[in-house]
Amino acid sequence: MAALSQDSPIIIAAGGTGGHLFPAQALAVELRRRARRVVLVTDDRGLKWHDQFPDTEFHRTISGTVTQSGVLARSIGLAKLVLGTVQALYLLFLKRPRVVIGFGGYPSLPTMFAAILRRDPTFVHEQNGVMGRANRLIASRVDQIALTFPDPIGLKPSLREKSEITGNPVRESVVDMRDVPYPHMAPEDPFNLLIFGGSQGAKVFSDVVPKAVAALPSDVRDTFRITQQCREEEKSQVETAYRAMNVRATVRPFFDDLPRRMAEAHLVVCRSGASTVCELSVIGRPALLVPLPGAIDGDQSANAATLVKAGGAWLIQESDFTADDLTEKLVQLYRAPERLQTAAGAARAQGRPDAAKQLADTVERLANYTTATHVAKGAA
Repeated sequence: MAALSQDSPIIIAAGGTGGHLFPAQALAVELRRRARRVVLVTDDRGLKWHDQFPDTEFHRTISGTVTQSGVLARSIGLAKLVLGTVQALYLLFLKRPRVVIGFGGYPSLPTMFAAILRRDPTFVHEQNGVMGRANRLIASRVDQIALTFPDPIGLKPSLREKSEITGNPVRESVVDMRDVPYPHMAPEDPFNLLIFGGSQGAKVFSDVVPKAVAALPSDVRDTFRITQQCREEEKSQVETAYRAMNVRATVRPFFDDLPRRMAEAHLVVCRSGASTVCELSVIGRPALLVPLPGAIDGDQSANAATLVKAGGAWLIQESDFTADDLTEKLVQLYRAPERLQTAAGAARAQGRPDAAKQLADTVERLANYTTATHVAKGAA
């Protein structure tokens, strides 16, 4: 391999969903702050995030999955992976990257396969408490593994030596809320309840939460201020329900200022995707975590377990997430503000606001080491 120039980019490969792109974006911003050239390779979904990656070159990858049912579907998925790898080999030949980083998701695989074949410096970042299937496929072949949680399920013992716990990089807008104190709680103060279900919303929250709030004792319900994210098709239903009980509520399909609303919340009801759990811990807010039941390999339950064990959250499986049980839990916590404040502190103690910087340090360390090695090989 030829010696790398100072202009050789750092290439990030990531799936096109928020769980993969949020940490990738946080790393890209930190690397650009250090004047590093960054290239992002993702799928069609990820291309829509272009505005969130300042001064970053975007490339679309061809990708497919091999876990679908049916021989034909798997064959098509495999063919797309092969075609995407050929495409990525050409891209990497042109770019000559210093390091190639995978953030998981099948769209990251063609670029990572190409980098491994070229023997470029590589590492993967695992966001979840369970190793993702894409990362598991290549973990033994990359140079380093960065972890959000200690000992994720699926990480082979033989790979721990090259693993490092960096945490999950979060957006700057989340880090900015780190020092916002937990909201004051007095009988005359409003109680801020935030509900969100991830980028796709969560129908179960639209069905259950309004019913639970309606069943609250009037002295409790009258203090509630609701902020709820829901799907566009459920918005009218949810707004009507809160209006009927005279509860002040802001209901939208998307909040572009979600970190600020998290900081204002006394309690959060949400899923337990890796980015959500890490953002809660960086800001330090207690939560009722309802893992997505269909999440691959139960990763959302594993993500929640760390925060629950630390005392920063309560776990409710979706099968147990009923209006009656939620009403009871809300009343318990509302009447015990010290429990919420203690949980907020416990959640904050788990936060890693410097995860993006630590991950960028790892990138630079790997780049510098391998650059020196390649130059030496060339000189030899």
